[in-house]
Amino acid sequence: MWNKVTKAIQGEARNLFPAYFAIVMATGIISIACHLMELDFLAFPLFYLNQFFYVVLWLLTILRILRFPSHLVSDLTNHRLSTGFLTIVAGTNVLGSQFVILIDDTTTGLALWVLGLALWIFLIYAIFAILTVKEDKPSLENGINGAWLLFVVSTQSIPVLGMLIAPFFAAWDEIFTFAMLGFYLLGCMFYLLIISLIVYRFMFFKIEAEEMNPSYWINTGAVAITTLAGANILLNGQSPFLDDLYPFIKGFTLFFWVAGTWWIPFLFLLGAWRHLYKRFPMTYHPVYWGLVFPIGMYTVCTFRLAQALQMDFLYIIPRYFVFVAVTAWLITFFGLALNLFKKFKAQEIR
Repeated sequence: MWNKVTKAIQGEARNLFPAYFAIVMATGIISIACHLMELDFLAFPLFYLNQFFYVVLWLLTILRILRFPSHLVSDLTNHRLSTGFLTIVAGTNVLGSQFVILIDDTTTGLALWVLGLALWIFLIYAIFAILTVKEDKPSLENGINGAWLLFVVSTQSIPVLGMLIAPFFAAWDEIFTFAMLGFYLLGCMFYLLIISLIVYRFMFFKIEAEEMNPSYWINTGAVAITTLAGANILLNGQSPFLDDLYPFIKGFTLFFWVAGTWWIPFLFLLGAWRHLYKRFPMTYHPVYWGLVFPIGMYTVCTFRLAQALQMDFLYIIPRYFVFVAVTAWLITFFGLALNLFKKFKAQEIR
């Protein structure tokens, strides 16, 4: 029995999907959304469950690094898979945001922010360098997907949590706030560059049903977290140099919220085309957490935008959208549980 369990764990580590930390991103942001909507009977169980997910995924990742480095390197050099590793950065910072928002634990939030920043520095430059100097490259049609927008999500997760732990840097407030504004603007640049390539791929290359996977929901998730980063700067930034920049930040943040709002109906239409018209089967895959996260993030960012711009009429969106997010999480979690049960039964038969 123990040998079977060991083999199963090693198999999961060897084939660990690079973007599996999206489950931490999705669970964390929906927990925060529930807390903001005063649904703490959901928020706190999701918070504790997310800590479990985070630890398990790190153990599997470390095991993969130690036992199956060739598999990890293969994924890291793959144009379609490498950006998935950036979910580790975003997941770390979303979990840190949970600690700050739900239980006011800014010390743990700071530790996770430092870890997230270190991971971002390593991964962002490693992935960019590897994909740049790689000699054998795919075409744009075959090489890009929605997961490339994790460059945006991971970058914006730094100021999202950073502005929540800003009091730790009170002695260097101006420098720290300037740095967080820099991350916010860098994430904006990444989005404008990458979404242009994705739209070009949509419009001028054939799209197959199997290609239109939920990773493209990050089209919304990336601008939603950009909106949240901007809103957090507006709400928590105290440095005098921001005074002249507030109108620009407000306008730019609203611009990205509008872009994210536009994507939502279109992505639902593409999902209907994929599953209803093309009859592509809806079976569990870790990439579906990349659909859950944007729905939760849109809920949270709209709430914070309403606070930052003092637009009370916007609160109606998160008030109802939170239930869409929770439903999406429950369906995907059920798929995960069913998938693990089938693997366990298959292992038993062997």
